[in-house]
Amino acid sequence: MDFQVINEETIMIYFEDEIDPKTYDKVQLLVNYIHKQQHEAIVETVASYRAVMLIIDMAVSTPQTVLESLDITEAQLENMAEEKTSKRVIHLPVLYGDEYGPDIEAVAEHNQLSTDEVIRLHTENQYLIYMLGFMPGFPFLGGLDERLHTPRRSEPRTKLEAGSVGIANNQTGLYPSASPGGWQIIGRTPVKVLNMDQDPMVIYQPGDYIKFYEIDQETYDEIVSAQQNGEQVMEKWVKVSHEH
Repeated sequence: MDFQVINEETIMIYFEDEIDPKTYDKVQLLVNYIHKQQHEAIVETVASYRAVMLIIDMAVSTPQTVLESLDITEAQLENMAEEKTSKRVIHLPVLYGDEYGPDIEAVAEHNQLSTDEVIRLHTENQYLIYMLGFMPGFPFLGGLDERLHTPRRSEPRTKLEAGSVGIANNQTGLYPSASPGGWQIIGRTPVKVLNMDQDPMVIYQPGDYIKFYEIDQETYDEIVSAQQNGEQVMEKWVKVSHEH
């Protein structure tokens, strides 16, 4: 770990400079450790791929004093790692191709695959949610098969529909709300993953995994209709499993 006091109210704690699940596990363990301390001077904790940012209330303490009181060591995190036994996997339905995935053929062509192979490879892996950004609920996912790596579109679209699932370079992700975007869109989930009126607002959190599964047009329409009628879709179509 590398500790850096950025200014009078910000501390950065860095791990290895890489996008890797083992590094991210350390980030999550550190976040959990800090939350357990309930330090009165820590206003906010923000995690990313390989770092944790602490926002400090200057009226309560200083960054250096906070670091000393937290007394964080690699050994403490290793001990906490032994207690971590399972991961939460969110299974999301996706309708691939056609108007829902207008770039799936471009992804297939770039990687010399068929569209069926793109779907198969995309639905095989579980994707770790490293962080949420650039918009509420947007998951940056790691674990995309190298055979699907595809550059962003040269010309971003002015509007992508909510639920659009895409690929950009070595990552996959989904747009919780309608938005401009330059990712290669290969499908769309009908599930409303973001709801401002519920707590939590997003059905997944950093540290969870997402696993996509393919559905047909009839199932897509059924899920959309159910949500429009105010029905709950989580239990039937969004499976949540806990795996070791």
